[in-house]
Amino acid sequence: MTDSAIDQSLAADFFDNLYQADPDPWGFETSAYEAAKYAATLAALPAQRYKSAFEIGGSIGVLTERLAHRCDRLLSVDISAIAQARAQQRCQGLPQVRLQLMNVPQKYPDEYFDLVLVSEVGYYWCLADLHQAQQQIYQSLQPGGQMLLVHWLHDAPSYPLRGEDVHNAFEDFAESRLTHLVSDRTADYRLDLYERP
Repeated sequence: MTDSAIDQSLAADFFDNLYQADPDPWGFETSAYEAAKYAATLAALPAQRYKSAFEIGGSIGVLTERLAHRCDRLLSVDISAIAQARAQQRCQGLPQVRLQLMNVPQKYPDEYFDLVLVSEVGYYWCLADLHQAQQQIYQSLQPGGQMLLVHWLHDAPSYPLRGEDVHNAFEDFAESRLTHLVSDRTADYRLDLYERP
């Protein structure tokens, strides 16, 4: 695990400050890296259609908008009201998308899903919250439901965990619970897809 001394998950004000300074602080709308990663994310999903999907940390809705075309229903949540307002504008023409302000794992939807997407969000959790989120995600997955993890691999000292920490923790968690379907790694990110038997 990381040597970081950060033992609390990042709070809403961390993200609100970023979005106030820059409406797209990670370049989701403009980055060639993000566009290629989104394409790989969607290509890793084996089903052409999902009945009920859950996206944790949807940010300003760039990936949400693309994922929505593969879903009958998509719930996308984020901790930042500023980001959610931008996602609302982006997805307003997509009736299958619901957007909610939600701080996972302190709150988790009382629903079942056949897809849960954890993309570029796991390293914002402290280890205790990561473990709680793992249990919640697992319990919300329907039989045959899939969980897709995608995380940047470089060091970010202000984050409680690293992308590698997140994926390794899910690998350990999944060992007796989930089937590992897809593993992919580039110089910048790691992608893992699991399925609940």
